[in-house]
Amino acid sequence: DYLSFLYCNFERFPILGQFLLFLWLLLLFYLLGHTASEYFCSSLESLSKLLNLSPTVAGVTLLSLGNGAPDLFASLVSFMGESKGTYDVGLNTVVGGSSFVTCVVVGVISIALHKRRVRVERAAFIRDICFFCAAIGSLALILVYGKINFWGALGFCSLYAVYVAFVYISWRFGGEGSDSDLESIHKRGSSLSEPILQRDGLDLEHIEDGVVTGEHQVVEDGDHQGFNHWKRLVIWVITLPLNLPRILTIPVVSEANWSKPLAVASVTFAPVLLSFLWNWKREPTSTEAGIVYLIGCLIGIALGFIAGATTKKSTPPKKWLLPWLAGGFVMSMTWSYMSAQELVALLTSLGYIFGVSPSILGLTVLAWGNSIGDLITNVTMALHDGNEGAQVAVSGCYAGPIFNTLFALGISLVGCAWQVYPSSIVIKTDPRLLESLGFLVIGLVWSFLVLFSNRMRLGGVMGIGLLVIYLASLSIRIMQTVGDAH
Repeated sequence: DYLSFLYCNFERFPILGQFLLFLWLLLLFYLLGHTASEYFCSSLESLSKLLNLSPTVAGVTLLSLGNGAPDLFASLVSFMGESKGTYDVGLNTVVGGSSFVTCVVVGVISIALHKRRVRVERAAFIRDICFFCAAIGSLALILVYGKINFWGALGFCSLYAVYVAFVYISWRFGGEGSDSDLESIHKRGSSLSEPILQRDGLDLEHIEDGVVTGEHQVVEDGDHQGFNHWKRLVIWVITLPLNLPRILTIPVVSEANWSKPLAVASVTFAPVLLSFLWNWKREPTSTEAGIVYLIGCLIGIALGFIAGATTKKSTPPKKWLLPWLAGGFVMSMTWSYMSAQELVALLTSLGYIFGVSPSILGLTVLAWGNSIGDLITNVTMALHDGNEGAQVAVSGCYAGPIFNTLFALGISLVGCAWQVYPSSIVIKTDPRLLESLGFLVIGLVWSFLVLFSNRMRLGGVMGIGLLVIYLASLSIRIMQTVGDAH
């Protein structure tokens, strides 16, 4: 209860309380993004390999789910969480994130690559623009109508299945789209987690006494090496309280990060954590709570003994890999959902504290926080991975928002509508959200017209225009919010 935390515990020192809330906001963004990239994406990638999914199917299903996890969980919480009346937070977060990626990220990439005159693949671009416009049109109809039932929500969500089928058919039979296009989301998700030194051609295993062997010969003096050591140690100590609970509850079976003691500990403590979450509404001393705690502990102890007896110290398990990956998937999803739930609750509370509509915080703060990874990874890939990297980055800028709009928002509507079935859920019509959707469409149309007039080449005119469109949309919303506050 963040309002109680601020007004009851920091009544005399409100500035200190607000500072702590903002610090916690940053930590929640870190938790949500880091859990998605390090645990959720890793589990999904391993599952796609284990199930032998084609690059096409994996790219638009499991790997899309991994990269869209922050928006997915934020949307789910805003529609189905304990905080009632936060639909507008989820809607504005999805729309704000889509606007940021398709305008700011694509705009920055276009400006950065204007001298290289990189061509965008025509067929893939037309496909993504058409489906995204269809998604925006469907969402606008829902907002104008003001309510939606379970079957309508299911139909909206199923549009993403149509998109997946269309991508697969185009690739399988029409040769439309290269593997780089279809695996764009996979590369976006893995680029941040890959060590920087290895991306630059350096092999960490050959670093000895400050000397790196390989293509790059780098010699650091002892003082600089010692400084880096202490810097890493400080970062490790600071992040330990956030990392240790996840390390001890999320099973990881990758070759690079395998540790038998941690694996045994994670399968032991994971059921205990789930039992605590199951009991969070109950009195800790009640009989029902005690039974749930007992069951969780017994399951954890049993799984710990099984894991200890069936795994090796040096290598992760080769047999029965699916239960391990499924456990990692479930627990990373649990941590992502918890982080998103706290994030939405905190943003809603900050809106009340500062007299700002939670919807504008979803459109800006939450959308920016969830999309900053797209900005870093896509721009880096476009600048350093040649023309193929630029194509992958631009494709990802449209595939991600399509997933967030149709699947992340769609599955939230389905879950919320199921709770009140056969009735419909009422979504208050927000003219300002419709304005934001209008600016989003304007950005897509601008990209379409400029690219076709420039023979599908990225350029500065396109990038500057997209940034102007985004700033205009954002400025109008902020001025409207300030007017409401006055």
